[in-house]
Amino acid sequence: MSNIVAIVGRPNVGKSTLFNRLIESREAIVDPTAGTTRDRHYGKAEWNGQHFSVIDTGGYVQGSDDVFEAEIRKQVTLAIEEADSILFLVDVQQGVTGMDQAVAAMLRRAKKPVLLVANKVDTNDKEVYAAEFYGLGLGEVYSISAQSGAGTGDLLDELVKGFTKPAEEELDDLPKFAIVGKPNVGKSSLVNTLLGKEQNIVTPVAGTTRDPINTRFNAFGFDVTLLDTAGIRKKQKVDEDIEFYSVIRSVRAIENSDVCLLLVDARDGIQQQDLHIFSMIEKNGKGVVIVVNKWDLVTKETMTTKHYEEEVRKRLAPFSDVPIVFTSVVEKQRIHKALETAMQVYKNRKQRIPTRQLNDVMLAEVERMPPPMYKAKSVHIKYVTQLPGVVPAFAFFCNLPQYVKDSYTRFLENKLREHYDFTGVPIRVFYRKK
Repeated sequence: MSNIVAIVGRPNVGKSTLFNRLIESREAIVDPTAGTTRDRHYGKAEWNGQHFSVIDTGGYVQGSDDVFEAEIRKQVTLAIEEADSILFLVDVQQGVTGMDQAVAAMLRRAKKPVLLVANKVDTNDKEVYAAEFYGLGLGEVYSISAQSGAGTGDLLDELVKGFTKPAEEELDDLPKFAIVGKPNVGKSSLVNTLLGKEQNIVTPVAGTTRDPINTRFNAFGFDVTLLDTAGIRKKQKVDEDIEFYSVIRSVRAIENSDVCLLLVDARDGIQQQDLHIFSMIEKNGKGVVIVVNKWDLVTKETMTTKHYEEEVRKRLAPFSDVPIVFTSVVEKQRIHKALETAMQVYKNRKQRIPTRQLNDVMLAEVERMPPPMYKAKSVHIKYVTQLPGVVPAFAFFCNLPQYVKDSYTRFLENKLREHYDFTGVPIRVFYRKK
């Protein structure tokens, strides 16, 4: 379970630039597969061994100038409610504005750690302008240039100091299944049907669901914890920015889970927001089952399951080794099948392959198809082992790790999937100097 950091502030102060700066270090480590959809508003970052999630609220401000103030107020309210720490970004070139003062007033009342960050201090003489922001009453002002990275080290040192969550959560023995998806795909209905009671309020209003609810499900041979992003939502908040809510709630549920059941509306197919959520699951190394819900509402003559599956896998590529289950929560069709499949993915994610067996199998594959030469140099892979950790990861030891191409990494991943059942599980491939 990692801490969630939200970046807030009025438009054009450099929120997205800072966001990109913070997630860069992590993106480089993760080495994401080319072509995977990335959610611009959400990323993973790491500083001094502390991993945390970053949410850029900037992307959610919609509309013209006259509604900006209301939108920003809304974003700050959401960030205060949902995030663990807040970076409040201001612009030294503009000085203190009325909007900055309004945001500061809200943040002063918040019971969350807030760091006031003066951006665009790209030369020493601008440092003096940062002083006026002390008047906002939020304590220390951290001067940075998000563009060049100046000052961000000190800021991050201070930020991670305030983290309260343990780096590793205490794990109980029960598998944790998160039920995620965009609004109105039937997440709460699924939990209610499984539990046989109205655990969660279900309404056709998108965003009824509020806080994540963890429920133990012990029936029909299952004993698991269900993480549903569900609960009561105050009426006046129903028209707030639904996308922002669903992103933050999905982040929390995904990070605390072992396997995610990603619900998709059968009538809509896989849409951009589904791909964003899928990307978060993959980025966090969690298992995934695609649950195509409301299948009873689809005309079967035009869309068979086989054809539908092909379309879904095409959209999910390159990580398409994912189980797909077709359900109707209303008709109670195949909902236990979805849980059985999630249980299998959970086992796949936990499997450990003995080193000797791994070497026998994978070195034979390498011999059949060695890595391509690079600048007349041959890459020789001599040894492979599974790395410790909850996400299946494999280290291939070779003479020239820097010369192995991404296409060969995909080849090795495909061969691992061919020989071992990693369906529904992201796997990582690393190269080490032998």
